Amino acid sequence: MNWQETLDLLEKGLVRSAQKIDGKWVAQTEVKEAILAAFKAGELKEFAGGFVDKHNLPAREFKVEDKIRMVPGGSSVRRGAYVASGVIIMPPAYINVGAYVDSGTMVDSHALVGSCAQIGKNVHLSAGVQIGGVLEPVGQAPVVIEDNAFIGAGAVIVEGVQVSEGAVIAPGTILSKGIPVYDCVNQRVLEAGEPIPPYAVVVTGSRPVSEKMEWANKMGLQLRCAMIIKYKDAKTSAALELETLLR
Repeated sequence: MNWQETLDLLEKGLVRSAQKIDGKWVAQTEVKEAILAAFKAGELKEFAGGFVDKHNLPAREFKVEDKIRMVPGGSSVRRGAYVASGVIIMPPAYINVGAYVDSGTMVDSHALVGSCAQIGKNVHLSAGVQIGGVLEPVGQAPVVIEDNAFIGAGAVIVEGVQVSEGAVIAPGTILSKGIPVYDCVNQRVLEAGEPIPPYAVVVTGSRPVSEKMEWANKMGLQLRCAMIIKYKDAKTSAALELETLLR
């Protein structure tokens, strides 16, 4: 496939920049390579409103029959991003090239869905959520948020971190490869690259610095971490049902 075909297929949801294979999300390198080829082939162009971008990566436009609610106020979905019917995009929000946003998902104000990020069905990306993009290296899987996850306001999820189905990420939590996740329920530390488990409730926390850093310990300094404090139950789910009233 050339880059033009790839961008068309991405927008239709017929190809994706990552696929779940045997339970593991794997980057589709040929798709990401085609996206990079589109950047290389693109030339700067002036668009209406004073914007300048690659001529072959303009913002998408939607129609009523698409059944996508793009609320006025400065949101943008870039060429090559898939947005399913039933998605709501509140202003201002941005969905970058190669991203996949499945049906019933809410992308709230000031939320970013980075390049090639994969967002499942009925996900709530609250205000100010930052979902990082992973375009390079082409072999690295992107950030993945699976079905029915709830991402609280101001949360930041980057560097290919994967959040499994039904998980709840508390407001302000930062998840990256360098931030350990402590499962306080099962009394273990998630391994590097291990997804956030299904239905986990994750909050931000802190931990002591290395024992070798005596001065830092003396000063009472702490390092950031994330903690799984429970696994979602009926009460938690009921609380999250409030967001459906906004649709």
